[in-house]
Amino acid sequence: MALEQQQLAALNRLIAAIAPTNRFYRPRLVAADGLAGFASLAEFSARMPFTTKDELARDQLAHPPYGTTLTFAPETYTRFHQTSGTSGRPLIWLDNADSWQWLLENWKTIWRSAGARAGDAVFFAFSFGPFLGFWTAFDSAQQLGLRTIAAGGMSSSERLHFLIAQRPRILCCTPTYALRLIDVARQEGIDLTQSGVERVMVAGEPGGSIPAVRDRIARGWPGAAVVDHHGMTEVGPVSHGTPDQPALLHVMHDRYYCEVVRPGTNEPAAPGASGELILTTLGREACPLLRYRTGDLVRPSTAPGDEPGRFALSGGILGRADDMVIVRGVNLYPAAVDAVVCAMGGLREYQVEIDRRAALPEVRIRFEPLDGTLDPSDEFSRRLRSAFQVRIEVECVSAGTLPTHEFKARRWKIVS
Repeated sequence: MALEQQQLAALNRLIAAIAPTNRFYRPRLVAADGLAGFASLAEFSARMPFTTKDELARDQLAHPPYGTTLTFAPETYTRFHQTSGTSGRPLIWLDNADSWQWLLENWKTIWRSAGARAGDAVFFAFSFGPFLGFWTAFDSAQQLGLRTIAAGGMSSSERLHFLIAQRPRILCCTPTYALRLIDVARQEGIDLTQSGVERVMVAGEPGGSIPAVRDRIARGWPGAAVVDHHGMTEVGPVSHGTPDQPALLHVMHDRYYCEVVRPGTNEPAAPGASGELILTTLGREACPLLRYRTGDLVRPSTAPGDEPGRFALSGGILGRADDMVIVRGVNLYPAAVDAVVCAMGGLREYQVEIDRRAALPEVRIRFEPLDGTLDPSDEFSRRLRSAFQVRIEVECVSAGTLPTHEFKARRWKIVS
């Protein structure tokens, strides 16, 4: 069966399951004349409105604590998760046993694509919180026969010593934290060639698909391949990299119907152009999302022979639509700044300040140099100007001034 037929069949099964009882989507389906499903994906896109995070947040405020997106009675749900709140008010998201298993099956695809094998040890280098994060990775790994090692509640130094003792084949963390562990290992004289790590699986922020960031992680964890993936608490795991194609995130099109629109519009992006990723979950009946505006900026990439509707994400997640800033006519993305920082070397941490108080936005980047490094401000300014063709003010600050990050790094600060 062709991809479009598979997706349409899954979409109409989902609608049949949620239409009778889902108070959020039933009125929308009625208005779109879609209670009985749709004749095509094109018809679905034309008639079904987008779902936005602001709408979901307002719904949860108006109908606390969970809103009206639940298809079944709340007492039938067994999993509670919450978005990280990086781009606004955190959303609460619940799953029942069936929807949770749907998420785990998605993560099993990620594990297999990374080359994980039964019996491998996986080291989770972060503290588990209410965000979905690696909870699905943890449970799915156990179902695949992987040995899961939770390393929460530790300092970075303690985690490194614990990791060296356990010698896991796979390390899971954010790109920022993979780099942080490299820095701590250098400070403490820990030899990461003795770590046993062969795969560094990263997510939570752009980085794993940015060549400069990926190369820096791979150099710091000798012999390890860096594998990126991405997802969201409210939609689940969506895409994954592979060791042999690290610059692409392969979308699970059998699990999601994906569209890409021009940022700030409702219009489809031109073929090959970057745009905002729109996702419809083709499962997860307990808490579905139809045409959800993720806010993620992506650049679809197709290869010769790809069937219609199938694409990968070139360069991974480019950034957030609400993070992009136009500075004197130049689009500035977090991933692009990250690439310059990592290619530069000699920088421990940085923070981008966007000042919107003037008629035109101004950008300043504060940074900490690595221990013993001479002030590289001039070189940093030169590289930024070369990359973006605009002058960006930089400020060198002392070590410990800027926050370090274990989960999603929040390096962009808006002043308005």
